[in-house]
Amino acid sequence: MKGRKPKASSSKASESKLAVKKTEKKVKKGKDPNKPKRAPSAFFVFMEGFRKEFKEKNPRNKSVAAVGKAGGERWKSMSDSDKAPFVSKAEKLKAEYEKKIAAYNRGEKVDDNVVEEEESDKSKSEVEQEEGSGSEEEGDEDDD
Repeated sequence: MKGRKPKASSSKASESKLAVKKTEKKVKKGKDPNKPKRAPSAFFVFMEGFRKEFKEKNPRNKSVAAVGKAGGERWKSMSDSDKAPFVSKAEKLKAEYEKKIAAYNRGEKVDDNVVEEEESDKSKSEVEQEEGSGSEEEGDEDDD
């Protein structure tokens, strides 16, 4: 019985019922390496610091799940006032992301340093003074 071929009398109708439709595989578009990464949520901003703290207290723990569970429990137990610094930092990061993605969508090259310079706490004159003082020091060293 093994190796028997189906009878020629089986009609095309029976073959079409059993035939599996072959569909073309969709080719995924590759990710653009220049596209900015999405801004983290307040919870993920919190987890950045929490991971370091957790690893200091539990150096032998190698489980990522344990860190995530402990972080989630701590986040849930925090009050809104405790979460406020993380929420504000997440909002700043989201605003930066929106600027970067707008530039990306316009077709401009996105440079992470440009956005950071725009939102620096220092005024332009303070930045210029620092740059100027650095070159003066180098000039003094050359005279020696």
